[in-house]
Amino acid sequence: MRHALLTLVAGFALAGCARDGLSLVETAPETRWRAVATEPDRERLRDWRKAWVAALPAARAADNGAIARGGALFEPDRALASAMPPAGDYRCRTFKLGAYRPDLQAFAERPPVRCRVGRDGEMPVFAVLEGEQRPSGTLYAETDARVIFLGTLELGDERKALPYSLDRKRDMAGYIERFAIGRWRLVLPSPNFDSQLDVIELVPAG
Repeated sequence: MRHALLTLVAGFALAGCARDGLSLVETAPETRWRAVATEPDRERLRDWRKAWVAALPAARAADNGAIARGGALFEPDRALASAMPPAGDYRCRTFKLGAYRPDLQAFAERPPVRCRVGRDGEMPVFAVLEGEQRPSGTLYAETDARVIFLGTLELGDERKALPYSLDRKRDMAGYIERFAIGRWRLVLPSPNFDSQLDVIELVPAG
């Protein structure tokens, strides 16, 4: 499935110019994500603020300087219009806030990796293309200021992503917001690995 997804996101159709210099996803996104999401993922999305409230103070205590440098990236209510990221290549940095277990770090930053927004038929899709943990999945419009992400996590040297809802430990649910000009974030509340909250920053690769 991963090879098929990478082929799709690499071969997306381009249409119209976005103000951030990339091309818009050609087809309007689907909005009925609730019919697709599992109950645990619907709960994660309902409780997104609880995840921020738990994770952010712990991360700030672990590395206040990094949180301060992130600025708007780590502001829970920072959401601008036009949340759907234009199709194209991005650089993604993953930040892990709060600890899933007491023996884990309360703040961690992963090196930037390649990621991409493309299309699977009529649906926008997102995929992280490098690194040990590679989320990939479908994007669903909720409002102009928020896009829902439902996907799965591919690990290590795996070469095939599991279908969504097949393995609850690999399922991922979150939302994308535009928090500054030319910058988006994918927020993953209460993930199943490492942290209480993951924040993935998307910056156009150009």
